[in-house]
Amino acid sequence: MADTGIFATTAEVQRKAGANASGTSNVEGYINDFMTQVESQINCATRFNWSDNYSGLNADVKGLLKEIASNLAAIYVIQFDMSGFTSRIEAEDMINILRDAALRGIAILRDKKVEEFMVNA
Repeated sequence: MADTGIFATTAEVQRKAGANASGTSNVEGYINDFMTQVESQINCATRFNWSDNYSGLNADVKGLLKEIASNLAAIYVIQFDMSGFTSRIEAEDMINILRDAALRGIAILRDKKVEEFMVNA
């Protein structure tokens, strides 16, 4: 099986999910499913189809999309089964950090002036 996501790879999501993530959800098949969901969420939340326009975007925009998508997908990996973490608090802290960064990135993409800048860069 190969990565099917557009914005981020399985390895990038796995690094963010951490060493204690579930062996069931921290695999390519699950991550591909999560990635499809988060890419659609990003496109809808920002009201712009970054997926269809991805190949024409510059490296900075792709980097921001990679950050948001890998953060959101890693949250799904972590929340699937938190029993492997040293504590539930550890898992929840990781989720909160990833969520905050993803929300910050989505807020940037929602700004129409930023969108114009990134699409025309």
